[in-house]
Amino acid sequence: MLDAKRLLEQFMGSQGAGQAGGQGGGLGGILGGLPGGQGGPGGFLSGAGGGALAGGLAALLLGSKTGRKIGGEALKLGGMAAVGALAYKAYNDWQAGKQAAPVSEAPRAPVPMLPAPSGTPFNPSTEAGQQTLARHLLRAMIAAAKADGHVDAQEQARIFAEMDKLPLGADDKAFVMDELRAKLDVDAVAGAAATPEEAAEIYAASLLAIDVDNAAERGYLGMLAARLKLDDGLVAHLHGSVASTTGKAVPVAV
Repeated sequence: MLDAKRLLEQFMGSQGAGQAGGQGGGLGGILGGLPGGQGGPGGFLSGAGGGALAGGLAALLLGSKTGRKIGGEALKLGGMAAVGALAYKAYNDWQAGKQAAPVSEAPRAPVPMLPAPSGTPFNPSTEAGQQTLARHLLRAMIAAAKADGHVDAQEQARIFAEMDKLPLGADDKAFVMDELRAKLDVDAVAGAAATPEEAAEIYAASLLAIDVDNAAERGYLGMLAARLKLDDGLVAHLHGSVASTTGKAVPVAV
């Protein structure tokens, strides 16, 4: 059976998947030496901040892209909890009418991340709810990684070959393979959001898995925000929240 929550931890290379201080086991450690991966010394898994998104399974999907380093408290929270904390902070700041930091500014010191309260859409209290949310976040992140078209058939074959070497269950591998093979469908990603809060979390997860350096990626994020029916102010806060913990600003698509 697919354990989407555990797979999300491995995908993000968080401490919950065996990362500690940027070193250790999990998919990040295994993928550290892969061609095109960034998990080795000086890569995503190095530095005082701890592990990183593209140190895990995401390293395979992102290839040579720079990815996003996740450090500090967000890393300690683990995969789904980290995404939830980022979205929760952005959503609360937006609802409180706070001003989002201009995306042109370099991110300042990381802002402490607090876990989203249990029983909220950001942090379901039931195991079934957590598994469903984790599946939606994984689907969003894989779709974002494909947004620029670099995961073509040849790249998929390489990823599948490397996945066979990883300690993944058959259902976990099948899920990733199916998502990679599927046609990029922003409507399917957005349609998974059952609440405005989940919509914000899906967008935050997508931001973590995308390196906006071309028109295709900017266009994808713009379409995703529109399909999720996210307010422009909330989108700005989500960008700011992700930048505060990754140290890398992402311009809002216009």
